[in-house]
Amino acid sequence: MKKNQNFTQSAFLPTTRAEMDALGWDYCDVILVSGDAYIDSPFIGVAMVGRMLERLGYKVGMIGQPDITCMDDIGRLGEPRLYWGVSGGSVDSMVSNYTATKKFRNSDDYTPGGKNDKRPDRAALVYCNLIRRFFKKTVPIVLGGIEASLRRTTHYDYWSNKLRKPILFDAKADILIYGMGEIAIEELTYALDKKRNWKDIRGICYISKEPNYEFHQLPSHADCLKEKEKYIDLFDLFYDNNDPITAKGLCEEVDGRYLIQNPPCDHLDEKEMDANSALPFTRELHPYYAKMGDVKCLETIKFSIMTHHGCWGECNFCAIGVHQGRTIRTRSEKSILKEAKDFNAYKNYKGIISDVGGPTANMYGYECDKKLKKGTCDHMRCVDAERLCKVMKVDHSRNINLLRQVRQVEGVRKAFVASGVRYDFITADKQHGYTYLKEMVKHHISGQMKVAPEHTQQHVLELMGKPGKQTLVDFKKLYDKLNREEGKKQFLTYYLIAAHPGCQERDMHELKRFTTDELKMNPEQAQVFTPTPSTYSAVMYYTELDPKTRKKIFVEKDTKRKEKQKAIVVKKESFKSGFAS
Repeated sequence: MKKNQNFTQSAFLPTTRAEMDALGWDYCDVILVSGDAYIDSPFIGVAMVGRMLERLGYKVGMIGQPDITCMDDIGRLGEPRLYWGVSGGSVDSMVSNYTATKKFRNSDDYTPGGKNDKRPDRAALVYCNLIRRFFKKTVPIVLGGIEASLRRTTHYDYWSNKLRKPILFDAKADILIYGMGEIAIEELTYALDKKRNWKDIRGICYISKEPNYEFHQLPSHADCLKEKEKYIDLFDLFYDNNDPITAKGLCEEVDGRYLIQNPPCDHLDEKEMDANSALPFTRELHPYYAKMGDVKCLETIKFSIMTHHGCWGECNFCAIGVHQGRTIRTRSEKSILKEAKDFNAYKNYKGIISDVGGPTANMYGYECDKKLKKGTCDHMRCVDAERLCKVMKVDHSRNINLLRQVRQVEGVRKAFVASGVRYDFITADKQHGYTYLKEMVKHHISGQMKVAPEHTQQHVLELMGKPGKQTLVDFKKLYDKLNREEGKKQFLTYYLIAAHPGCQERDMHELKRFTTDELKMNPEQAQVFTPTPSTYSAVMYYTELDPKTRKKIFVEKDTKRKEKQKAIVVKKESFKSGFAS
């Protein structure tokens, strides 16, 4: 296949007036504003939205990381005909800007040059205010992306240490699209274009003067401020109504007005997933931003393949299940293999695919038949600290076959699986788990495999929603055995969390003892817990209660003692570490 000697600037969506002029555009239908520089990749949400709307025939402009002190950036494409689409970026701006101990981060993987000097705190709010400042009576502003999606109802904000209102009440925006929202985006754009009523579109939120009594009535924002258990009640209802099949709409009173959250939009099917993956992404940083420096994220996403969306792992500290959904939507093997082959068109492609995976790599290719027909179960998880649901039949066979086919694609020298892998699913799959791990060890690991036990103390694992430590011990024995058989010295890297609700210093000492005595290693990947919006762990952190039992739990809130918990487990021990011990 002939190498592309670099995509021309016109292959991107326009981000300057000169590019609009070159295309013969007098205006844009939609202008997308993001906390990231304009990276034209299927892994970047606003880029995906832009390409989807382009396919429908709309003129879409992109403004990344606008200067918030003047009109120069936000005004350079003029005013859109239909709406402004605003996103804080690929990462919540507060998570992007601050560590778990609230120290400012100096680097940003989505900013040219890598220096964190372009993304404002609470970027979604700031960009809406910026638009309103310079375009007084403009077209609607539509919020989207993970920052808005996870803050759409009353939520605990770690950085201000308080409950904040739904983001629409703080942002000067008109509509919010939550979750992945692919179908909602298309339907809303069409409705605004045709001047039709959009308030019944699934997957959106808006503010109303009147309540919707057909929807679930959430505790009011004022009630949540008065009583912490009311906030747990709110979050339970919020969490249980995220599945397109089972969910009802939500209504929350805030200072005499009402947040209306329509039921979620449908998930994409395989054909629709394939169609979006085939959109004409350049997989490059736009030249306007490239002159300012490289973006680090392209090192990992440029030649990576997203195989599916969704995750039903439901770790309590993770919001993927709320944002992407708890039902797996897969791409076809044909689509994935074509993407792998198309990498040959890039002159800097060396035959190395950085990742073939998704939120959890080994969820590709299977789902619970009951869930697909009836939606997620009410108050029952597919997996928790004690068990994997018997109805969920873990099956790695399709994933195995996919990886074997990817290795055979013309030009592929190596295809890594760098996404997270649930080791408990491998041990649970008695028919194909062994073969899957053998394939991984032999072909798809770059020296080390990343796993995330997070902790080893049972009461902490239960609050995290993670499996027991014996599963990790069993997995490590199998992993070491396969490495010996292959004559390889590949290691396991363990992600661990300090200061999660329920965790005390004595628990970290026990975790350290386990890693030293059982795993024969010194952890290097421990991190202090960050309470991010729309997670049960953040609810625990704020309320200091177990959401299930409503009983008091210990929560470490002192920054120095949080750092001490981390220091306990990462402290270097003098012991003889051996491979596959």
